[in-house]
Amino acid sequence: MNSQFRKGQEQNGAMSKKKRFGWTRCFLLLGICVLVALYGYVLSGFNIVTRVKYELTGSEEIWEEAAIEEGYASSVEEYYYDHLPEELHEAYREIYVHLMRYEDSGDFLSSVTPEEFWQAYYAVLADHPEIFWTDTSAQVEEAALTGTVVTYHFDVTVEAEDRDAMLMELAAAADACIEQIAADATDYEKIKAVYEYVIDTTEYDVNSVDSQNIQSALLYHSSVCAGYSRAFQYILHRMGLFCTYITGTIVDGGDHGWNMVRIAETELPGETLAGVPETEVSEYYYYVDVTWGDPVFAGNMDDYDTESTINYNYLCCTEYDLFKTHVPDDSVELPECTSDTYDYYKLNGFYYESFDRETIYQALMESVQSDETRIMMKFGSEDAYLEAQSALFEGDLLEEPGQYLMRQNGVTSWNYRYHVDDNFYLITIYW
Repeated sequence: MNSQFRKGQEQNGAMSKKKRFGWTRCFLLLGICVLVALYGYVLSGFNIVTRVKYELTGSEEIWEEAAIEEGYASSVEEYYYDHLPEELHEAYREIYVHLMRYEDSGDFLSSVTPEEFWQAYYAVLADHPEIFWTDTSAQVEEAALTGTVVTYHFDVTVEAEDRDAMLMELAAAADACIEQIAADATDYEKIKAVYEYVIDTTEYDVNSVDSQNIQSALLYHSSVCAGYSRAFQYILHRMGLFCTYITGTIVDGGDHGWNMVRIAETELPGETLAGVPETEVSEYYYYVDVTWGDPVFAGNMDDYDTESTINYNYLCCTEYDLFKTHVPDDSVELPECTSDTYDYYKLNGFYYESFDRETIYQALMESVQSDETRIMMKFGSEDAYLEAQSALFEGDLLEEPGQYLMRQNGVTSWNYRYHVDDNFYLITIYW
């Protein structure tokens, strides 16, 4: 082509037969390339006219506008969306709109690879537990030439004609929980109440129906970790609170899902020049594992009274405690979860930074004299925890509380049970 083009210039612009042949060959090759591209789309069942129109006008804003116009605008904070690469925002919103329209299959217009499609699809499901009719998998077809997704098919567990009625049932089930919570409850109190509600109303069963979605926990009251966690997230969303879904694995175990919440805390860092306290509000993240809060689920909790006792270790805990047993995957960037302000044991006076014999003795005596059925003690370090175990179970620290109980009950012997948790440095004694 270059030599022919130069030769045409040498002939003072006269078009030679060789040059005409060169341009014809160029257009022929271009036509073949277009046909190959079209053939790739046709093989995938893609509507090329739709693609051309979208390429001329399409953008993320089109899907945002569609969501707003059709009443599907998201009312929750989309943590996964906010942490996706910006180039996947368009695909995320398109997937969201298709799901909300109940369009379970069709053409896909955003330009993403199958891997990117899955990343965006997973993010949508993680942000929106109210999308309860899908499985965790989807099928896509890609263009032969470009390798981008051109059609999709969502695997569903609830047919389109049944979804609206089930959505109303789910909303009513969530509201039944919310109605039990005081209107003036703090965010922590709301989170705790929902944690307790899901645990109290759900049985852990690996054979549960629709176990990956909220209906398993809220309607069928039988689920696995995904159902527990998504139901917890769904109820908090209906209360206007932030909650997201986290996936990963259990140390020496399998896949697992849990949650992350955020609580605002008011702080007084100092005084202004006028002597007036300056108020600041900071927000801190906490992990919540509702499933492991259910003592029936945890096989190592045999010493607990599983009929009545909720395990509060996994309510608003830190990464220091949780990551001893839980390993989050890399599906989303996670913030630091290091605040222990809402540690259940600290809030309820069951926390001891160090072991002090007299302090623990007084706590034991107050427990038995108050007719409590158990006493819980969480320690701030492994050394303090081990020292307490030694004093309690190898030494004589339990002798006087035991003597008191025998006198009160008119018996000459007394048996107690106890449970120790090495991950949380927690000792629980049942009188």
